[in-house]
Amino acid sequence: MLRFVDVPRVMPPKREADERRGDFDEIYRAFAAERAAEQAARCSQCGVPYCQSHCPLHNNIPDWLKLTAEGRLREAYELSQFTNTFPEICGRICPQDRLCEGNCVIEQAGHGTVTIGAIEKYLTDIAWERGWVAPLTPRSERSGSVGIIGAGPGGLAAADALRQAGMQVTVYDRYDRVGGLMIYGIPNFKLEKDVVARYESRFRDGGVEFVLNCDVGRDIGFEEIRARHDAVLIATGVYRLRDLAGPGAGLKGIVQALDYLTASNRKGLGDAVPEFDSGELDARGKRVIVVGGGDTAMDCVRTAVRQGATSVKCLYRRNRENMPGSQREVANAEEEGVEFVWLSAPKGFVGDDRVTGVKVARMRLGAPDVTGRQQPEEIPDAVHTEEADLVIKALGFEPEDLPRLWGVEGLEVTRWGTIRADFRNKRTSLDRVYAVGDIVRGASLVVWAIRDGREAAESILADFDARMARIAAE
Repeated sequence: MLRFVDVPRVMPPKREADERRGDFDEIYRAFAAERAAEQAARCSQCGVPYCQSHCPLHNNIPDWLKLTAEGRLREAYELSQFTNTFPEICGRICPQDRLCEGNCVIEQAGHGTVTIGAIEKYLTDIAWERGWVAPLTPRSERSGSVGIIGAGPGGLAAADALRQAGMQVTVYDRYDRVGGLMIYGIPNFKLEKDVVARYESRFRDGGVEFVLNCDVGRDIGFEEIRARHDAVLIATGVYRLRDLAGPGAGLKGIVQALDYLTASNRKGLGDAVPEFDSGELDARGKRVIVVGGGDTAMDCVRTAVRQGATSVKCLYRRNRENMPGSQREVANAEEEGVEFVWLSAPKGFVGDDRVTGVKVARMRLGAPDVTGRQQPEEIPDAVHTEEADLVIKALGFEPEDLPRLWGVEGLEVTRWGTIRADFRNKRTSLDRVYAVGDIVRGASLVVWAIRDGREAAESILADFDARMARIAAE
């Protein structure tokens, strides 16, 4: 270990921008075993591992890096998956520059962080390849049944832990595939779909039942689900998109990010997508403007490049340093030809029937708010027009009004519309109903949803066992 002094930081080989612009394949190639061991050996094995404490799952990163450096790959994999249901997915899509790698001690000392995410991805990909991923096998069967609403990362992480403990698990989801936004929201160049799909097979083989194409509140009532199961976990995520107002906001050619990404992902999966085939949700040959600064906006601009847009610009009302999206994603987008127009915000849209341009106001950063973040403010008389044939709104997600949609009384929500749940045990205001992930936190990261799902499973099991003990005592 401690090789950071004489070994520089190296990421897995990244495909050239000209090559990757032409397809949706992942942009990073796999580590070779020798290079993974070499990079893992750069870890300083510090006494206080800030990488671990800044990981939402508190993964035991220094130990599995040491095992990797020693060539003990199976042990390294087993340790990494002990705290993480989907290590290779997190290795691909987590913003490591803001979490584990951004807090690496040797990074702070100027030596360049350990490539934690790339090694995590490498370990689990090798585990699948070599047959080390164990089947989902319950230790013993229990009589208890849990209904999980949502087949995204939070719901699946809970399903994994509950089924391993022997609970009978049924997962309900509105989509026709398992994975939620990991399937339909995240493009292939960040997360190839077979990486997610192999978990569906593992879950089904382990006895988890999936009820897909099932929209709760329409195809089945929430109270019916409650009646079928001993406990219910709500893990729906947040899907209502924030909108843009202003003159011309209703013009054709102005679309929502999730509609755009879903159409692209479905097309890649071989589905019939009329909105894509008609050209409405296809960027080919178009001047594209994406409004927003988060990871969804980065997914949109990089998808548009691959679809063959003639130009792609991203408008963001703050500067680069204050952008919420991953800086790695920004750098990748710039390499692929995306132009970022910092300190800019849409004022309206130009066009008769279809959009032909966006009126853009120049912004500046003013006084900080209560969080200390500088607030953008418009510069007077500084408006210009950017030409556009397709405008994609990537302004973030908000929770749907679940109590109204599902006709549920007594399910408390916060003033932001998220479900009110105890952050320690995930219990909601309804008996034996729990909630996790974005529907509780607001739009957040996959890694936080995984943590919530695992913690919810622990709480559900403890509450079920306590209830069974009381019944037995009576």
